[in-house]
Amino acid sequence: MAKKMRAQPIKAGTDSPEAPPASLEEIRTLLIGITRGDSDVALGPKARNVLGQILDLQGSPDLLSITTLSDRVGTNPSTITRLARSLGFESFGAFQKALFTTPVPQPGAFYLKQAQTALNSGDQPTKQRAAQLCHENQANIDRFVETFDPESFEYAVELIAGAGRVTILGIRQFHSLAAFLAYGLRLIRSDVSVLNANALGFAEELGSMSRTDVCIVASVAPYSTQVVRVAQIAAENGLDVIAITDRADSPLVAHSRAAIFVPHQSSFISNSITSFFAAAECIINAVAAAMPDETKVALMKRQQLIERLNVEDR
Repeated sequence: MAKKMRAQPIKAGTDSPEAPPASLEEIRTLLIGITRGDSDVALGPKARNVLGQILDLQGSPDLLSITTLSDRVGTNPSTITRLARSLGFESFGAFQKALFTTPVPQPGAFYLKQAQTALNSGDQPTKQRAAQLCHENQANIDRFVETFDPESFEYAVELIAGAGRVTILGIRQFHSLAAFLAYGLRLIRSDVSVLNANALGFAEELGSMSRTDVCIVASVAPYSTQVVRVAQIAAENGLDVIAITDRADSPLVAHSRAAIFVPHQSSFISNSITSFFAAAECIINAVAAAMPDETKVALMKRQQLIERLNVEDR
């Protein structure tokens, strides 16, 4: 397939301290640029990590106090003050105001309140725990919508639709996400695979890919060193990398052409990935919409094969 090329989106500007970001969305965009090395603003890894955690607290009461906020992100108030000034803000108060400036309402807070209500109710403990986890997942999906970056998402879809081949990497829990995304995209195009699915080795599979191909990588904190390394090498080899991750300071962002951020905070015993599957469905549908003729033909062929093989029990 012919590859579409255009200028890379979501680059942070080179705002001077006299022109700080005006909203939470602009702060996130600036952090993406800092992580990619596209901004004149310089932050060390620890400062980027603190800022990423702060952005994750969108709409949280912890943002109302610098003392509470510093406790929440595991640092001290003076560090947050220095961070605010590094971003161009005169004070924590100005930084705080920008963090609360967002054009999108916060419906996720409703579900968190509902979860707390469930925990405080007289229902059986099993139902309480199930209600809490389900409401947390609802809140994560709502936050995904609230922080949705159309430009970056559409660019990722454009890269996938125009790629020669698409390969997807996720390990441990995220291997299931990679498999699901590959299954969905294969409904539209056949040249999609899970990286190293046949245990042939990352080097061998990356070496067989060309500059017209796309590599999708997925990982969240604590980020898999293996996934980060594959993203780096794929980018160095000229592949377009799409990162599906949690925060703007994620190490995957530095090597990506497009990044899709998915919230996943919950009381699940490991990293919750429910919201990532919702994001994957959005990606699959968007790619299908970007390739309507190809999708129609592919789905018709798939249905014919299902009928011929008598796969479904009617």
